[in-house]
Amino acid sequence: KINCYNYSDSCTFKITINFIMLDLHNYIREIPNFPKEGIQFKDITPLLQSPEAMKTAVSQLLELIGDVKIDKVVAIESRGFLFGMLLAEKLNAGFVPIRKPGKLPGETFSEIYELEYGKDTLEIHSDALKKGEKVILHDDVLATGGTARTACNLVKKMGAEIVQCNFLIELLFLNGRNKLNSYEVASLLKY
Repeated sequence: KINCYNYSDSCTFKITINFIMLDLHNYIREIPNFPKEGIQFKDITPLLQSPEAMKTAVSQLLELIGDVKIDKVVAIESRGFLFGMLLAEKLNAGFVPIRKPGKLPGETFSEIYELEYGKDTLEIHSDALKKGEKVILHDDVLATGGTARTACNLVKKMGAEIVQCNFLIELLFLNGRNKLNSYEVASLLKY
C-alpha cells in the first residue's frame, strides 16, 4: 500500500509491505506406503494447490541459485517439470526436459541407470544443449541420487556446465547428494 500525506507543498510516501512467511513444510503431505510398503511419499500436491506456496517456493528456489547467469534449466520427468518451467521463465532461460524412453520425438542421447528394483533409462534431445552453456538441473525430490546423477551424465555428455543441482525436497537419510559430490547441490526442504 502507498499512502500520500500532504505536508505543505511536498508529499511524503509511506510504504507498507506485507510479507507472509509460509513454512512450505506445511504444504507437503506424507502418504504412507506409496508407491510401495514402507515408503513415506512426500506429496507436493497441496503446495501446487496454493498460489502463495508456489510463489514462495519459486522465490526461495531462485534464492538458492543466486545471481549466476543461466542459459538453460534442465528438469527431470515429470514432477521436475512443474518448477523447472517456472524457474526457466524467471531466469529468462530455456527449458530442457529429460524424459523416459520413447517420449521425445527427435534424436536423443540416452543413459541406463540402476534402481533398487531394476534398471531405467533417461533421454535428452541431442540438440537441446550447446557446449559451454550454464545449466541448472532441477527435480522435485533428491532421494537416492541415481536419477539425478544419470541426468548430470547426460548434460555433461553434451558439454554443458552444471552450475547447480536444485531440488524442492531432499531426503537426507538416503544420502543422494553423495552421488552428486562433484556438483553444487541445493535443496529447499529437507527431511
